[in-house]
Amino acid sequence: MQLKLTATQSPFAWLLLIAPFFLWGTAMVAMKGVIPNTTPLFMAGVRLVPAGILLLIAAVLMGRPQPKSWAAWLWISLFGLVDGALFQGFLAEGLVRTDAGLGSVMIDSQPLAVALLSGVLFGEIIGLWGGIGLGVGVLGITLIGLPHEWIISLLHGNFTTLEFSWQQLFQNGEWLMLLASLSMAVGTVMIRFVTRYADPVVATAWHMILGGLPLFALSGVGESQQWVNIDLYGWMALAYSTIFGSAIAYGLFFYFASSGNLTSLSSLTFLTPVFALLFGNLLLSEVLTPLQWFGVSLTLVSIYLINQREEIPVKMRSALAWASSRNTFGNAGSSMTKEL
Repeated sequence: MQLKLTATQSPFAWLLLIAPFFLWGTAMVAMKGVIPNTTPLFMAGVRLVPAGILLLIAAVLMGRPQPKSWAAWLWISLFGLVDGALFQGFLAEGLVRTDAGLGSVMIDSQPLAVALLSGVLFGEIIGLWGGIGLGVGVLGITLIGLPHEWIISLLHGNFTTLEFSWQQLFQNGEWLMLLASLSMAVGTVMIRFVTRYADPVVATAWHMILGGLPLFALSGVGESQQWVNIDLYGWMALAYSTIFGSAIAYGLFFYFASSGNLTSLSSLTFLTPVFALLFGNLLLSEVLTPLQWFGVSLTLVSIYLINQREEIPVKMRSALAWASSRNTFGNAGSSMTKEL
């Protein structure tokens, strides 16, 4: 894989690499029960500020250096605005207003934007197999997230449902999910510039704090009864989403993003809806359709294609060379037999 983890590429390193997407997917499942009992901006603030404080405490205990220059604070503030306030704000508002399936498709299509931005800014090469992998991944999350009726209508050439939904784009909130996806993509790319001036873990902590405070302020002005209806389960869900789905997940993700291949790392975002669906099935008895299972399979194939995009041509050339040499040897053997 094209991510710089460890020299040995140990199984533990792979688990850490996949952990953010597992935690984000399961956090979405945990949040399903609490969304109706709270308000979106308050929920977004809770996912950021306490998590940022926890991550900052961990960074201090690890002895990581704090930002010192104006350039560091400027980049962290911009990072907090884009990936903190805008991403979580758009996401929380979008979850309230849009269909969960279509919203999931839009959020998890952000690897496309990351791949394009990384290619322009950092010269990361997508290549033929990487491009195929991205396309397969988008198809996979489309099968996972879009309503079954939409896909059947599309296969039969009936675009009436699709046309109606796109006409209702701004009323239903899909555009908020698209803005959230773009915000996350820009934030993922931005971490490379942030870490030129600040430690990645410390920068991630501060960006969550600085990004979450405006959300709390907006919640205080425009929302009411943010926590009145939250029960014990709801607070447990918020705690899980804050500690595991934000502090740990974001800390790991942006640590890897600060040095690894952004296109390869971002492609693993396709795993988020897979984990959400699987644990929704296990914990909430949500049933997956055959199309969704096929989408899960395509998602895993896409991740393999993207992260092996440089090795696949090498393996294919080696296989062709071996087949050619074997065929040549076979023909030579046949000629010798005839001569004898």
